[in-house]
Amino acid sequence: MHKIKSIIEKTWENPEDLIYQNEKEIDETIKLLEEGFIRIANKENEKWKINEWIKKAILLYFKKEKTEEIKITHNNKSIIEYRDKIKLKKNLKEKNIRALPGSIIRYGSYINTNTVIMPSFINIGSYIDTGTMIDTWATVGSCAQIGKNVHISGGVGIGGVLEPLQGSPVIIEDNVFVGSRSIIVEGAHIEKEAVIAANVVITASTRIIDVTKNNEKIYKGYVPEKSIVIPGTYKKEFNSGEYNVPCALIIGKRKDSTNKKTSLNEALREFDIKK
Repeated sequence: MHKIKSIIEKTWENPEDLIYQNEKEIDETIKLLEEGFIRIANKENEKWKINEWIKKAILLYFKKEKTEEIKITHNNKSIIEYRDKIKLKKNLKEKNIRALPGSIIRYGSYINTNTVIMPSFINIGSYIDTGTMIDTWATVGSCAQIGKNVHISGGVGIGGVLEPLQGSPVIIEDNVFVGSRSIIVEGAHIEKEAVIAANVVITASTRIIDVTKNNEKIYKGYVPEKSIVIPGTYKKEFNSGEYNVPCALIIGKRKDSTNKKTSLNEALREFDIKK
């Protein structure tokens, strides 16, 4: 692995001369991503580490690949056609991945066993662990990291952070529930067992306000474990007057006794909040 990493780093510094000379190592890196042997970010000593060299390999892969037609056939007849640089993931049956018609899973994304992919889009470099469900019309951006037994509800937008290289991707840890039409982007980090209600928007600059104590506590781009989060607003002064600006509110903590796969309604009912 050290040898491949070294070659990718050298190629990145001089792609015009080396990209085709080192195609084998670039392709091997994407294959390792596809199979889950490496990933864009991994946890070491309870801290997430970003592997920038793998991002470089993805960008080099985009640069060297040629746009081609991708045809999906049935009974020897072409029924769907795409035109792209990145091929689609194959061999879903042997990986025990259930992918419904309309789902787009790009090669170079890793999806673990016992996952359900509804009609959605999953980009290269993303990592989706076992037991997770990606619901209808959700998008999982390049390099996003999604843990075990996560439910990404319908229409959710999970951002990818391929560039800048040093930027952290969106990280959603194990047993998180993300409600429909929520948006989580710009490297936001959602810790394990959090519940994100419908229509919550979390970016790197979003105020995430814990309102459970007498004094508020503000986070940005980060939701602590077991937090139950709903959309909210706060007042902000502008030249023309005072306006309500969107934020996210932490209204409580998921109880240890609560089933990790509890529905959003059940989690919110304890706090008298409707979905």
